[in-house]
Amino acid sequence: MTESIWIIIALPLVSFLILAFVGQRMTRQTIALVATAGTGIAALFTLVTGWRLLSSNQANFEISSNLWEWINTSGLTIHMALHLDALALVFIFVITFVGFLILVYSTEFMNEDSGYARFFAYINLFIASMLILVLADNLLLLYLGWEGVGLCSYLLIGFWYQDPSNGYAARKAFIMTRIGDTALIIGLFLLFVEFGTLNIGEILTAAPEKWVTGDTTAKLAAFLLLGGAVGKSAQLPLQTWLPDAMAGPSPVSALIHAATMVTAGVYLIARTHAIFELAPEVQFIVAIVGAITLLIAGFSALVQRDIKRVLAYSTMSQIGYMFLALGVGAWSAAIFHFMIHAFFKALLFLGAGAIIMVLHHEHDMFKMGGLYKKLPVIFWTFLIASASLAALPLVTAGFYSKDLILWQVFASNIGGSGLWAMGFAGAFITALYSSRMVLVTFFGKTGISPTHRPGWAITTPLLVLAFLSFAGGFIELPHTMGHTQLFSEMLHGTLPALTMRELPANGELMLQIITGLTSIIAVGLACLVYLRRPSIVNQLKSSSFGNLFVRLWFTGWGFDVMYNALIVRPLVSISKLNKKDILDNISIGVSRLMAFGNSQLVLSQSGKLRWYMMIIALGAILTLTLSIVI
Repeated sequence: MTESIWIIIALPLVSFLILAFVGQRMTRQTIALVATAGTGIAALFTLVTGWRLLSSNQANFEISSNLWEWINTSGLTIHMALHLDALALVFIFVITFVGFLILVYSTEFMNEDSGYARFFAYINLFIASMLILVLADNLLLLYLGWEGVGLCSYLLIGFWYQDPSNGYAARKAFIMTRIGDTALIIGLFLLFVEFGTLNIGEILTAAPEKWVTGDTTAKLAAFLLLGGAVGKSAQLPLQTWLPDAMAGPSPVSALIHAATMVTAGVYLIARTHAIFELAPEVQFIVAIVGAITLLIAGFSALVQRDIKRVLAYSTMSQIGYMFLALGVGAWSAAIFHFMIHAFFKALLFLGAGAIIMVLHHEHDMFKMGGLYKKLPVIFWTFLIASASLAALPLVTAGFYSKDLILWQVFASNIGGSGLWAMGFAGAFITALYSSRMVLVTFFGKTGISPTHRPGWAITTPLLVLAFLSFAGGFIELPHTMGHTQLFSEMLHGTLPALTMRELPANGELMLQIITGLTSIIAVGLACLVYLRRPSIVNQLKSSSFGNLFVRLWFTGWGFDVMYNALIVRPLVSISKLNKKDILDNISIGVSRLMAFGNSQLVLSQSGKLRWYMMIIALGAILTLTLSIVI
């Protein structure tokens, strides 16, 4: 059964093909069944496969499945082959299981939409593409999945294409991620030139033998891979597409932010960790990029009014934590936070989508308010997810995954107090904006009344994800709390262990206490500012200094303004000046010259025999004259 891992990809892909070709002729009930069955069975197959592998007591399990020879040309042989190890298992579990819950949720959420079959076709293709990316045993197949998720994100972000702003958001996401994709494909060319293969395992094995630590080529390869990662994972400086991606339906936002696209960059860096370890300067840049991104995104989330944009900036920030962990060598901590983040962020987006649906598609949190009694299931599940995002100590999964990152950043040979301080500040801001979101949405001044309460197809996925957002963290407890490290042990062998500095024995406990108290203080501060004394916020906004920062953070630190001024507008202006295309003028000029020459030759073809005889005679005389002279 484990050798048939291709089934995990085939099932959602078959669902896509059925819906794409005959979906318009199906009833909505049949569409929902086909849409959920493929990913649901794939999730079940993943769970069974994972259980068999983990219960086999193999320290480092790896399964390969060679399907067929894909490309065979001079010096290059590529197989359509899959590879499953502990790292891939974690990702495909999240992709299929969370993806299945999102699909179930969508059957009710999208029920009134005219593009019902088209929506589910895109979603299943999205899931299949991400599975190809994760299970690929070579970089070319990985790149096929990489481009597949890029295409599907374009189709789904612009799903409601009748609104021009949605089309703009889709194009923006596609173009900005293509910048990273270009860096990635150049990196693949470089790796092929260096190693003569694109097989991931062969490259990672040969890299330490070919390159020494700090090798210039290793740095270049790692930097190009990082370029691809920051584009897909919306990290600095290619992060501006993600807030606009909220134009798509809420289930799409949940899928992009939790289980698929933005986590692709995290997977890429973790999968190619051997290359980054040979380029420590670039690996440190990964940590710096993550630390800066988590801070600027956190500040931006703190002032947004649109509930989905708060969550979008939150995703950028939490992916920043994963990059920070990857950059200091805390590989398993990054993947652990990826899994926990998938649970609570999917829950937050699905909860936000349910609120928007029952409030006449209202997105503004400050027009909601008073919903904790009107929507109890959504309130309690949303509260659990927000508490996990805020990393409330002991009772949430987010505390254990984020605390692990902060501790390992502090203890790592690459990290230290500076990077820890940035992560710690981000944790305080995260708890502050997540509390603000809950207080304003559910306890603020009563706004729009809900039209109805969501049905079981929406509430059931919320309840399942709420349980995972609470209990998921207990599989990886720190040394100070029982030392249960099932997750790290599973990844042992696939990802290297963290090299830590010698620190005081009670150092980890002290940092845990500080982090936990900080989250509690941030929640208390949010209650004071947004519930008890909202006038404090108004006074800050009314001051010129405060208003400046609010406007700066609200616009995402002005990156869009800067890119529009430096890149977009100059290119548009040049395009307008060159709307007829100077290169086209060259080809047009050549064709006009040929036409003119033809028109002159036509004059010599009058059809009069005397004219032809005279030309021949003149030609003969000219030829004889030239021969005599020469």
